[in-house]
Amino acid sequence: MIVVVCPGQGAQTPGFMLPWLDVPAFRNSIEAMQNASGIDLIAHGTVSDADTIRDTAVAQPLIVSAGVATLAALFDNGGQVSAQIAGVAGHSVGEITAAVASGIFTAEQGIRFVKERGDSMALAAGLEPTSMAAILGGDQTIVELRLAELGLEPANYNGGGQIVAAGSAAAIGELQAEGPAGSRVIPLQVAGAFHTRYMAPAVSTLAGYASGLEVADPATRLWTNAGGEDITSGQEFLNLMVNQVKSPVRWDLCMASMVEAGVTALIEVSPAGTLTGLAKRSMPGVETLAIKTPDNLEAALELIANHA
Repeated sequence: MIVVVCPGQGAQTPGFMLPWLDVPAFRNSIEAMQNASGIDLIAHGTVSDADTIRDTAVAQPLIVSAGVATLAALFDNGGQVSAQIAGVAGHSVGEITAAVASGIFTAEQGIRFVKERGDSMALAAGLEPTSMAAILGGDQTIVELRLAELGLEPANYNGGGQIVAAGSAAAIGELQAEGPAGSRVIPLQVAGAFHTRYMAPAVSTLAGYASGLEVADPATRLWTNAGGEDITSGQEFLNLMVNQVKSPVRWDLCMASMVEAGVTALIEVSPAGTLTGLAKRSMPGVETLAIKTPDNLEAALELIANHA
């Protein structure tokens, strides 16, 4: 039983798209999403610098478009997974990639939705100084108590003893100075406190945009960041994606649900590496493959054939 997972913001690096543009299906997919969104995805994926692609309004469409185009190259279609894939899931903005992969969105709907999401979250992040930090290790209860003391929120539960905190920049600084017992705190280069109350203005904007969308029910099993549940309604998933921007990402529960379902292999789409790394710690015995370059496509097809 094999699943496809889709990375979230922070996975992108300057120039990561360069080797992909020689793959016709990938380039055609990117060009179609570029036209639909009005964002120069090819330039951002090839020549834009780290600061440019860290901007939320750029990073989110870039990550989603790369993931969808990877699937288009892998399955020679518009970005939806084949019937051999048992399920899909995405981390944070990767849920939009997963929505395309499962058939809820078309690629054009997905890239327009993520543009709206990225723009609205960037505006919300600009209202006051906020930041995020990864907390590695430590007892979860102790970590959560320390965050509450500082007025911070757990934004991501990534499994393997990793929780990402978010909130005011000053409080993140205090967390770095005195982290929870038995843990290590690493500041993240992000533009705001995503998946917290600070994103409430973006929820309002996205809700208005989503109200005009017509979506399909998923054709492939789909797990959500909201508790790792298996969602069968496209409209329900869309509603969860709207509220997700101010709610914690429960990737730990997504991985637990996959294990419980009997998943034996996992493929991560480009820009890949983060989620397979988490799976190696939290999904023992599950074979993993990160599609980082076109050279990994053949191995991915072999893995699918072996586990479908």
